Amino acid sequence: MLLRNMMFIFFGIIVVEVFGITLVSSWIGGWNTLLLIVITSLLGIAVARFEGMKVLEDAKQQMREGKVPGRTFIDGICILIGGWLLIIPGFITDIIGFTLAFPLTRPLYRSLILMWIMKKMKDGRFTIYRR
Repeated sequence: MLLRNMMFIFFGIIVVEVFGITLVSSWIGGWNTLLLIVITSLLGIAVARFEGMKVLEDAKQQMREGKVPGRTFIDGICILIGGWLLIIPGFITDIIGFTLAFPLTRPLYRSLILMWIMKKMKDGRFTIYRR
C-alpha cells in the first residue's frame, strides 16, 4: 500500500513538473527555462545549506543550555525536505522547497508536522526507540 502511494506521488510530481516546464518554456524559451531551473536549484541549495547550518547551531545552543531542541528538530526536517525538493529540477518542487527552507513560511509546515505527530501518538502508531 505504501509503495503504491509513493509511486503515485512520484509519477504525479513528474507529470506536474513536465507540464510546468513545458508551460514556462513556451513563455520564455527553452534555454531561458533551463537557465532558470539551474539558477533556482543552485540558489535553493545555498539557502538550504545556510538555514541548515543556522538550525544546527541553534540546536547545539539549546542542548548546551539543557533544553530539548524539539522545534529546532522539526525545522531541521523541514529544511532537509526543502533541500531535497530544491535539487529536483522543476518549478513546483522549487516553490515548495523554498517555502520549506525559508524561515518566514516554515511555521506553516511545522504546525502540519506537529499535528501529524500528535495524531500518530494518539492512535498509538508512533514508536520511540531508546538505546
